[in-house]
Amino acid sequence: MTREEFEELVSQALDRIPPELTRLMDNVAVFVEEEPPAHDPDLLGLYEGTPLTERGEWYAGVLPDRITIYRGPTLRMVAAEGGDHELVVEEVEVTVVHEIAHHFGMDDERLHALGYG
Repeated sequence: MTREEFEELVSQALDRIPPELTRLMDNVAVFVEEEPPAHDPDLLGLYEGTPLTERGEWYAGVLPDRITIYRGPTLRMVAAEGGDHELVVEEVEVTVVHEIAHHFGMDDERLHALGYG
């Protein structure tokens, strides 16, 4: 799968987020990168920033939060599971939702309980 095709899957996953949630997203940007940091080579996605639940009056003039979806480990994981295009679509969607949930203040424990881990 080309980078462009993968980026399109991320875009489609974002489009499937309900509008009532996307309207609440604030100061966050989504990126696609080939590989995660070397210390965590299996990472599929990463949220970096201050969750909405932790922002206060002090939160002004800061750089946007960053959500990064990693193409390499996602494709390798799906290939290792014998998956196809549809499994890549599913995994991208789960990863995008997982990282957006972090933006809303949900932790990994809660996301795992909901099936987004």
